[in-house]
Amino acid sequence: MHVLGNNSLWEKIRRSYFIILVVMIFPAIYSIIINRFYTKEYDSIIENVTIANRINSIAKHDIPNELWIIVSGRKVFDDGKQYSMMDEINSGIDSMMKSERRSPGSQKLEVARRAYLTLERNIALLRKQIEEGEPVSKNEDMLDEIRSITLLFSDIMQDFIVSEIEESDKTNTSIRYASFRIMGSLVLVIILSILVAIRSFNSFIKSFSRPVTEMEKFTTEIAHGNLTARILKPGVLEMNALAQNLNTMAEQIDLLMQQNIREQKNLQKAEMKALQSQITPHFLYNTFDTIIWLAEENKNSDVIKITHAFSEFLRTSLSRGHEWIGVEQELEHVRNYLTIQKVRYNDILNYEIESLADFSSYKMLKLILQPLVENAIYHGIKNKRGRGHIKVTARPEDSSKKRIYFSVEDDGAGFTEERLSEVNEALRTGKAEESLTSVYGTYNVNKRIILYYNGECDGLHIESSRGKGCKVWFTIPCMT
Repeated sequence: MHVLGNNSLWEKIRRSYFIILVVMIFPAIYSIIINRFYTKEYDSIIENVTIANRINSIAKHDIPNELWIIVSGRKVFDDGKQYSMMDEINSGIDSMMKSERRSPGSQKLEVARRAYLTLERNIALLRKQIEEGEPVSKNEDMLDEIRSITLLFSDIMQDFIVSEIEESDKTNTSIRYASFRIMGSLVLVIILSILVAIRSFNSFIKSFSRPVTEMEKFTTEIAHGNLTARILKPGVLEMNALAQNLNTMAEQIDLLMQQNIREQKNLQKAEMKALQSQITPHFLYNTFDTIIWLAEENKNSDVIKITHAFSEFLRTSLSRGHEWIGVEQELEHVRNYLTIQKVRYNDILNYEIESLADFSSYKMLKLILQPLVENAIYHGIKNKRGRGHIKVTARPEDSSKKRIYFSVEDDGAGFTEERLSEVNEALRTGKAEESLTSVYGTYNVNKRIILYYNGECDGLHIESSRGKGCKVWFTIPCMT
């Protein structure tokens, strides 16, 4: 005998099943759309790599060869194909920049654009020299300079290609397979849900009360954030699948939350890379200007010195996309940077780098010390009268030699007590206000250290007083 209440409940259950089936269609549609989106993104990466390879070959081989034919007198300048080649490179860069997503490759395209403009100017200078009847030796020198620029452009394109391939490896493969798994899981869940709904209608009401009570307790635990809660199979055949699905749902929610945390960390790392890459163009221009100035003054030894330092500096900065380098390599990176700055600021800058142990077997996060040294120069030494001094120190923290101590000291202008308090508060909270843009490199380094060392490093420490300089220090674990 069925009472009215049971009949009413049966209607509610039937409507609930219908709503569940309708709602579950939307995740399936959403997953298909996402899959198509990332497939389109992958196609964009392939197209960019193809274009980059083509213009790389043109810049590295075709243009120098064409200009050599002209310089050697076998062809007049206006009959050469160099301008059509330059147009193809320009259109290729434009095409990649229009389709480029937010990725490490975006900054490389900006640098490639500047290298292209430099190459265009040098070709124009070569034409002018030829038209003015300059000696062949001078034209050959200009051709050598053009070859150097094309090699730099080629290196930038190779780095761009590597970054695009890495992006495709990291994103496309995992996302594509994940999308396939999601779609398969959704289809399976829908099929199972339909089977469960059909088989459960006849006997659901008879054995409803106890299993529903247990499920209510279970869902309450989940709603309160206890994702480790699980429900035992109720012993009712028609509801076992529902209980299993609920357990699977809890596991999937837990996994998705952990995945979201990892993705947020990866996003922060990507933001840090973008902030880190913003340093390069500004320093690049200043260094090239210095090299040009030294060359004009015929200071050849200084040109060789700063060019070698700058080459090694760029090699470490790029590191083929690696985030971890040797401690000695990081110290050498700072030494190259200070060598360049010493040439630029010879009258106001002295420095020393003190390494009190053999760190050749240890690794560390790259480009930590250079921003601190840069801040010491631009906000410490340049703001005081007379010559300034910077000291970079690396030593074991204590006799256990389990951690490495680094410090950057200067005798520059220093911080006021109020300013030092503001900076320390920004480092502690991880929130940089607009008033702290002058020390944003320090803030960036602090955030990178905390993020990459995952709690094994407590960030930067600053000691300073007005007119007496500044000291920034930190420690990291010894990592092999």
